[in-house]
Amino acid sequence: MESIELRGLTRKFGSITAVDRVDLTVHTGEIFGLLGPNGAGKSTMIKMIVGLLRPTEGTVKVLGLDVVENPMEVKRRVGVLPEELHLYERLTGEEYLLFTGRMYGLAEDVVRRRTSQLLHTLEMADDSGRLIIDYSQGMRKKVALAAAIIHKPDVVFLDEPFNGVDVVSSRSIRNILNHLVGKGMTVFFSSHVMELVEKLCTRVAILKKGRLVASGTIDEIRASQSIGQDKDLEEIFLQTIGETAAEQDLSWLG
Repeated sequence: MESIELRGLTRKFGSITAVDRVDLTVHTGEIFGLLGPNGAGKSTMIKMIVGLLRPTEGTVKVLGLDVVENPMEVKRRVGVLPEELHLYERLTGEEYLLFTGRMYGLAEDVVRRRTSQLLHTLEMADDSGRLIIDYSQGMRKKVALAAAIIHKPDVVFLDEPFNGVDVVSSRSIRNILNHLVGKGMTVFFSSHVMELVEKLCTRVAILKKGRLVASGTIDEIRASQSIGQDKDLEEIFLQTIGETAAEQDLSWLG
């Protein structure tokens, strides 16, 4: 059974088609990267996959379950780190994780043990008693990631997990992602950080204006787009979406 199966997935907002007939399969136990320029439809696609947004057309299956027909069961078995974090800022990091774990129905002793382990692994144990409102962006990302995996989901969705994150926090997040996959989970994330996607991902998909223009391993995309083996993911991405750096006349700067 595949972790994620999209067939003809489409989402329209009035006359605007944000996601346009996407077919995609994500295998169990892989780190899958979703790439695309701003406005390509990445966040909209993730919201539909996790049941936060209803598709206009097409189907979404997660762990063999139709998301529209089984929204609660899907949400119980996945974890989500959205791009825009909406955290309870008047709770401490520890309190937030304890609250999240209990909301998933975990026993109190299990929640406390996992909270302690996650805070230690994410190098946040010393800050566990501080209010979230006083956290940096990187610390907020890490506590939100901990909340997304505290219930041991089968699939984790991360929307721009490295956006606004410093080197130390980025390392912690990368370590967690590798650990999750080592335990058999599936990780699906979008990012603009090409170097990290190239290092972490088993396969990637590239969206342009809501349409899937390439999917597969980096070598497979190179071959399908007739791109040289010496090109890194950034070059592959730019050539695939047909974009080049625009010439700039900045002579007025002196």
